[in-house]
Amino acid sequence: MTTESPDIGAQLIEHRGQERRLFLKQAAIVAGVTAGAGYVSLAPPGWPLSLRDPDGERGKPQTPALRLPPGGFSVAPHATLPYLGVAHGSRIGPMVRAAVDAIGGMGRFVQRGDVVVVKPNVAFERPAVLGATTHPEVLTALIHLVREAGAAEVRVADNPIESPQSCFARTGIQQAAVAAGARVFLPSAGEFEMLNVAGATWIERWPFFWRPFKGANKVIGVAPVKDHNLCRASMTTKNWYGLLGGRRNQFHQDIHGIIADLALMLRPTFVLLDGSRVLFRSGPTGGSLSDVKLGNTVVASTDSLAADAFGWESLLERKSEALPAYFAKAAARKVGDPDWRAHHVKEVQVG
Repeated sequence: MTTESPDIGAQLIEHRGQERRLFLKQAAIVAGVTAGAGYVSLAPPGWPLSLRDPDGERGKPQTPALRLPPGGFSVAPHATLPYLGVAHGSRIGPMVRAAVDAIGGMGRFVQRGDVVVVKPNVAFERPAVLGATTHPEVLTALIHLVREAGAAEVRVADNPIESPQSCFARTGIQQAAVAAGARVFLPSAGEFEMLNVAGATWIERWPFFWRPFKGANKVIGVAPVKDHNLCRASMTTKNWYGLLGGRRNQFHQDIHGIIADLALMLRPTFVLLDGSRVLFRSGPTGGSLSDVKLGNTVVASTDSLAADAFGWESLLERKSEALPAYFAKAAARKVGDPDWRAHHVKEVQVG
C-alpha cells in the first residue's frame, strides 16, 4: 500500500486553491448552461428546470415488469487477472487508465459496436470540488477509454435526488460527458419502466430508469468515495440507487437492505471507485472543502463490494470499524465478496 507523503498539507492547500478556481469556472459554466448555451437535454419540451420530486412519483410507470439480462452486464471471470486494480497518483486521466489496465484493460470489457451505459453519481446540485458527486475528469477519462475500445455509443445517465438539469450542470458532469462524446440521458416522465428484480426485498417490482438501457449491452458504474449519515458510506454499490424512480425515499427505513437489493439488481460490467478526493464526513451531501481530503486513488473492479470495502478501509480510513451491514447482506446473495484482501490486487503508482 502507498503511504501519505509528508507534504500532504502543502498538497491539500494547493489542491484547495485549484478546487476554488475550478469552482469559479464551473459557476460560470452553470450560468451559461442554464441560460441555454450549448445545453443538451433529453427531457421533453416544457419539463421545468426547477423540477424536484417532492412526492417521489417522478416517472412511475404502469406497464408490466421488465427484467435485465440474466447475469446482468457482467463479463466472464478471469483466472489470473487481478481482482482489483488500484492506481495512485496526482493526475486523474492516467490513474483511470492504469486502474482499468490492471484488471485487463478496456478491451476485456468493451468491444467494437457495444452500447455502453455509464452511471456516475450526480445526486446533488454541488460543484465537483465538494466530493459529493463523481469527478467530471474521472468521467471524461472513462468515456475516452470506452470510445477507444470501439463502443458504438456511450450513454451517461442518472436520476438525481435534486433537479436533474441543475445537478448535471452544477457538478460539471453534463459538460464533461458531452465534450467527451457521450450522450446524456436526463430522467423525465415516461422514461421509467417497472423492473422485476427476483429475490429482492424492497424492489422486486419497482420503477427503473429504463430508457438509457434500451439496446445497451455493457454498464459501468463510477462513484465517489463518501461518508453517509445513514449507511456510513456511499460508494459504487449505493450508486445504483440513482436508477430508481417512485417513492424511493421510503427505503431509508432499511438503508442496508435496499443497498443489498441494489447489488442484486444491477450486476455491472465493472465499476470505478473515484477516490480522487474523499468526502470523509458530512455525507452524503457535504458542503465544505474542510470535509474533503485528497485521495489520489482510482479503483477498478468487476466486484463492487470488493472495491467498496477497499474504499472503506483505505480511503475513508475506517479499517478499525466493522464494515456497514449492507456488505454482509449483499455478500450473502452471492453478488460479490467484500474480503478484497483474499483476492489478487494490483496497485500501481502513476504520475
